Amino acid sequence: MASLDLLLHPVRLRILRTFLDGHPATTAQLRERLPDIPHATMYRHVAALAAAGVLEVLDEKRVRGTVERTYRMSWHHAEIGPADRAAMTTDDHRRTFTAFVGGLLADFDRYLDREPADATADGVTYQQAALWLTDDEMAELLTTIRAAVTARLGQEPGQGRTRRMISLVTMPAE
Repeated sequence: MASLDLLLHPVRLRILRTFLDGHPATTAQLRERLPDIPHATMYRHVAALAAAGVLEVLDEKRVRGTVERTYRMSWHHAEIGPADRAAMTTDDHRRTFTAFVGGLLADFDRYLDREPADATADGVTYQQAALWLTDDEMAELLTTIRAAVTARLGQEPGQGRTRRMISLVTMPAE
């Protein structure tokens, strides 16, 4: 895993969120998706993520005298796995969760700023459920959810498909 400081930087988080659907992108494509990030800033943060192995180069080709790289996220380097979470301090967990929630709020604000935003027609939902589960039942539930989401990663945009963000938080309720 890359360091928390590398992963939790607001610009780098936004860059990584563009890769959540499993699609590779060039820096030029990232600039199209994130037009408010200055070019030099984009290149600097993409380079930092690539140097740390969080972004991996899929392809390189010459374009007008420069090398254009196509990147994809390396989940192995970007994920905060069980061992990494166990080594995190309480403050690390707070910083990480705050960054997660901040990204979620920013996504929702961008959605609401679109015209027209119709939460019902768009299938927007936010809800909580309290379940009584053993550790084994919880692990099975998370495996099922991961499998359902992973099976749909990388689907191509097309007729009737909308890019949707799926977020999940689990924790003991008491």
